[in-house]
Amino acid sequence: MSKPPDLVQGTLDLLVLKMLALEPLNGWTISQRLRAVSGEVLQVSDGSLYPALHKLEQRGLINAEWRPSENNRRAKFYALTRAGRRELERESANWQRLSAAITHVVRLKEA
Repeated sequence: MSKPPDLVQGTLDLLVLKMLALEPLNGWTISQRLRAVSGEVLQVSDGSLYPALHKLEQRGLINAEWRPSENNRRAKFYALTRAGRRELERESANWQRLSAAITHVVRLKEA
């Protein structure tokens, strides 16, 4: 993930799960969608994305299937599992709580 470099651990997993909740996607498309939806702020490198996908697959949160992409090339498409949907719900709630707390602290009036 590009700047800011010190994002909360697990943020990329949450973002990937959210993208896959919308529809099954291949890695390249996940990266492009994150970039577009975030207004070019989130740019995920292959070196971060594919290990995250592999880890999510090993944990049973996503599954993968080889099939043709939009340009008729063979690509691995990832889809959310039931366990992945539950994890997305949990992590989304955690993220909302954490981001609200951080926002509260950042908005404190200075002396």
